[in-house]
Amino acid sequence: MVAALCLHGPVGAAAGDRQWLQDPGSHCKFIAPASLTSGPTFWIGACINGKASGEGMLRRRDGERAGPAFFGRMKEGVPEIGVVDLADGFRAGRFSGDDIGGQAESDPQDRINAFRIAAEAARQVSAQYVAEKNPGSARHYEELAKTLELQTD
Repeated sequence: MVAALCLHGPVGAAAGDRQWLQDPGSHCKFIAPASLTSGPTFWIGACINGKASGEGMLRRRDGERAGPAFFGRMKEGVPEIGVVDLADGFRAGRFSGDDIGGQAESDPQDRINAFRIAAEAARQVSAQYVAEKNPGSARHYEELAKTLELQTD
């Protein structure tokens, strides 16, 4: 079933040997940060020329259970900067290698910018759920946006 939900294929030279994934509903393509782990992954955000673009959320799911999520900015399907929300905390920073915030000596300003961009992405996800008349999810992502903003203090 996982194979039916995710499209894997070789990536061009700009993205090294990472794997392209595809949102099962919108068919928007993207590369997910490694810390999301493998499995069905969904994109909420703009899809330009078939690739995730701008601010939004990549969310891993196991059936009905939500997994880790990336909130941040994508460019032509590749993460640029943002935050991965894991069960045990946040990874924040720029996308490098195959993950977010993996640099040993990351710039403190990058970390601050990552949380600000992630908060804006969570607000956009909240607005999407408002448009879909799903107030519970809208509230959840609005609260998460506030939590992400507090990380910059």
